This record gives sequence, structure tokens and C-alpha cells, in this order.
Amino acid sequence: DPTMQLTRRGILKTAMAAPLVFVPQVAVGATWRRHLVLVELNGGNDGLNTVVPYRDPLYRQMRSKLALPTDQVLSLDERLGLHPALERLMPLWIDRQMAIALGVGYPQPNLSHFRSIDIWETATMTETSGEDGWLVRLFKESRPPATLPAEGLVLGRNDPGPLAGENARVIALKKLTSLRKRQRKNLKPAAGSTNPLLDHVVVVQNRMDLAERRLVEKNLQDVSLAGTFPPHDFGRQMETAARFIAGGGAVPVIKCSLGGFDTHAGQMGRHRRLLTQLAEGLSSFARAMKGVGMWDDVLVMTYAEFGRRPRENASSGTDHGTAAPQLILGGRVRGGFYGEQPPLDRLEGQNLVYRLDFRAIYATVARRWWGLDGKFLGPRTLPLIT
Repeated sequence: DPTMQLTRRGILKTAMAAPLVFVPQVAVGATWRRHLVLVELNGGNDGLNTVVPYRDPLYRQMRSKLALPTDQVLSLDERLGLHPALERLMPLWIDRQMAIALGVGYPQPNLSHFRSIDIWETATMTETSGEDGWLVRLFKESRPPATLPAEGLVLGRNDPGPLAGENARVIALKKLTSLRKRQRKNLKPAAGSTNPLLDHVVVVQNRMDLAERRLVEKNLQDVSLAGTFPPHDFGRQMETAARFIAGGGAVPVIKCSLGGFDTHAGQMGRHRRLLTQLAEGLSSFARAMKGVGMWDDVLVMTYAEFGRRPRENASSGTDHGTAAPQLILGGRVRGGFYGEQPPLDRLEGQNLVYRLDFRAIYATVARRWWGLDGKFLGPRTLPLIT
């Protein structure tokens, strides 16, 4: 169940949260019927073994243990291929419904998990950590209608990430069954409390609990979806996202996560398992959305705090690195490569040099997906959305 962290920052943000408004049928314009599904690859995904430069001899020189055999790599073109665990995504690539952004990163990269994910989730490059996530900043410029039940739904790990900030209307939901089992009792302020701020936190928490219960009351389990979803946690997240969208849940952003990508040791088998789960969840989601005729209304985007170093370490793993690929999927995606694969013979220290600023992808989502401005994301956009 969602828990309250009563830090000063958490109390202030919760106290300033906008009310969650529910209506039986939400009437919104076409812009807000489009969903962005974010998939955080928590820990930092190894880009070189995700999109593999299988023809580059330096790849095998740097990875005597971790280099994937050429005959196992799923060829995307004459230079690059996918990890074989991602085979379920190949039909989307062939149908040009999946784009691969290469060499995604930012200037002067930070290799700390905490600072780097903060940069990715706030789009703030200064040394001072950003207070608001980039989506909260974007929605402050052009507020989604108050008739929407929320602006974001967070599944899995209860970390709102790019949806964190003042006045963010976000629901954190681990799984539907946990809400059914929860006792429907409101929290009460402590007896004799003289802290109005803390009392307000309790009021807001009760409101959030009510919002979550109403999500369950929409009978999302009764939504009919094509095919089945894998039984692992990420598969269940993607199934909940699919049921929510198919059931008419008018929330612009759904955030999911898949953890375990901090592969400092024994990477080969672990990375294969993680990418298998990723492909199973994403392909099942795509099939379900196509089955209900809503594939054109969803945009799926992966991200992580950083990639891994090109050279393997002594523990058959990889250490914190920089640039890595991102996957973007959907019915309106113009498939293909964007950016450029970072060359292995031109490293900066021990790391890849980024070729595409992640903010260009965010700006593309803002302008080409929702028709918003997002000047803080910079001027560049990509032609990856029709």
C-alpha cells in the first residue's frame, strides 16, 4: 500500500496537492485522450548489449565474456542488432511501430544513481536538484482539465519520478488486489494534534485513498483484453496499465518500472532475464492495445538513469556509464533509428560520448504528442511521431 514519508519536503508537497476530481464520464479533448506510458529501467541499462554493434571488432575486444555471439543477435541493419531476449519486439520494429533512439544522454554526465535519475526526471542540469519532475513542469504550463481523475498513475515502485512536484495530481498504485483487501477506514488526525500541516496531510491521504478505491470500482478486472500477460511483476504492471486505458481511465501519464539493471557482476544471465521480462510486458501491452483499437492513443517510452561502460569489469559485469538507447513504441511512432550509435574508438575517459540529448525526446513528446510548448526542454524535436 502507498505509504506517507513525513519529511518536510513530503509534507509540504502533499499539503499543496490539488484535489482529485472524479466524474463518471470524462469529456476531454483529443490531446488528453493520449497516454504516455513511461517504463523506468531502474539501475542503469547496458545499452551495448541491448542494441548491439555486432560488426564492430572493438565490441568483442572490450567484452571478451559479455559480447553476444553474432549469430544470436537480431539484426536491425548491417551494423546494429537487438539482444535475442528482445525477439518479441521485432514485429513492432518490422512494422515501423518502434523507434530506437541511439546514444541518449546529456552533457557532463553524472554517474551517481541518485543525481543522474534526478537529472533525467526533472530535466534540470544545474547542481541544484530540481523540485518538480519534467512532466509536472510541462503540465504547469498547460494544465490538463480538472475533470481528469489525475494527471499520473504510478505503478510498481511508488516513486513518481517525473510526476513529482507541487500540485501534482498523482495516484500511486502497486496493484489492484491490494486495494480490494485494504480496510476502507479513513485515517484520523492524532488526538490533541496542534499541527495543521500534518492534519492536512491526513485529509489529502484520505482523498488519495478514495481516488484509488474508485479506480478499483471501475471494474478494471472485467475489461476484456486480447491475449495474456506474463505473471512477473512488470507484466502485471503492463496489464494494469492496459486495463486502465481500455477501461476509459483518462489519465495522461502512466509510469511503470522494471528494476535490477545495476549489473556490476554476473551480467549475462541477469540482463537476459530482465530484457525478456521487458519484451514480454511491452509486446503483451501492444497486443492488448491493438485489440481494443487504442494503439494509436498510446506512446511507450523507456528510460534509465544512465547506461553502462563499454568495457566489462573483472566481475563479468559492467559499471556505471553514460549514453544508452531508448525504445519508443506506439501506433503513431515513426519507426527507425534516431540519433547515432556512439563510436567505441572515441570514448571520453572510459565512457561513451552521448549523441542525442534526452531533452529532445521529451520535447518531442510535449509538442508532437500533446501539442504543448515546453520551452524549458529546448528547441529540438525529432520526427518520430506522426
